[in-house]
Amino acid sequence: MTEAVFQETTAELRTQSVPLAHLSLELGHLYMEDFEAGPKRLGEHFAEVRIWVDAVRASMARRSKRPRISTCFLIDDYFTRFSTPADLIPMVLKEAEKAGLVIDYLARESACAVADRVELAESVMHRLVESPPPGSYGSRPPVSRTGWLANGQRTPTMPAPALGKVAKGWAPPQETAARNHSVFMDVELWSEKDGQRLWSCPFLAAVWQLARLGLLRHLGEPVLVPKEWQGEDFPHDWDRLAPLLRLTDTRAPFSAYRTCTLMPNRFLAVEDAVRLILDQIDVDAGALKQVEDRSAAEGMPVPAAVAQRATYVFYEEPGYSSEAEET
Repeated sequence: MTEAVFQETTAELRTQSVPLAHLSLELGHLYMEDFEAGPKRLGEHFAEVRIWVDAVRASMARRSKRPRISTCFLIDDYFTRFSTPADLIPMVLKEAEKAGLVIDYLARESACAVADRVELAESVMHRLVESPPPGSYGSRPPVSRTGWLANGQRTPTMPAPALGKVAKGWAPPQETAARNHSVFMDVELWSEKDGQRLWSCPFLAAVWQLARLGLLRHLGEPVLVPKEWQGEDFPHDWDRLAPLLRLTDTRAPFSAYRTCTLMPNRFLAVEDAVRLILDQIDVDAGALKQVEDRSAAEGMPVPAAVAQRATYVFYEEPGYSSEAEET
């Protein structure tokens, strides 16, 4: 006679591992107006990026004799959809090739919101753990209600002072982990219009960083798994393009122990916000341990803080002005 054994379904979940490179090197993360400006703007971008790619590869060679480095490129099809994959992607690949660059993996930014029917952004949002400022008493609504995430104590709401006077009881904002002086940030994670949630660029970029670091899971399984591109024509509809494509025969996996992102310096504020978000995410413990154990075994241990695993190179764009971005 056999006995039936019942147990919680969640108890059977295991965090599946993913292949990991040493470094995920992002060759571009541009807005649609950059693509709309045509091949010349893309060519200038890749020509500048090439200089820094060589420097990054040289730096990695100091750490490993045979560094596994994969390259990637993210196309914004979430906020604005310009042209079609059939027209846009060949232009991107051609300009990258002219600069001596190869893009191994190509991703759609909309996939950072939803990929393969998995609500990635929503899932990461539920993992946010706000850092309570010293002396706070829970009076501030949670981020799940407000959609705003800060790195400290906001300025208290006070009655408007008389002209030329400071409100009685006014206090400045204060960074939780301030060192001598505060650098306070308050980041909008999403907005809503007609009942529809629009995720912010910093929040989607934080999801993107987690994917590149091999730390995203859904019910223990990897998400944003690359699909092979067989050299066929790209579709004319963005929704028919895979969330993440492997374009080359590279042996370096998409995800890596560390990331490096090369981008224009106008993205600096966005990426500061990304790091703030990463510092307040309760990342899957199983995925964290897998990365930590494997990186240590290879003699390339990663920092404990996830945000510290992401590095950047910000370059100045000659001839670019804020007016160009506004148009």
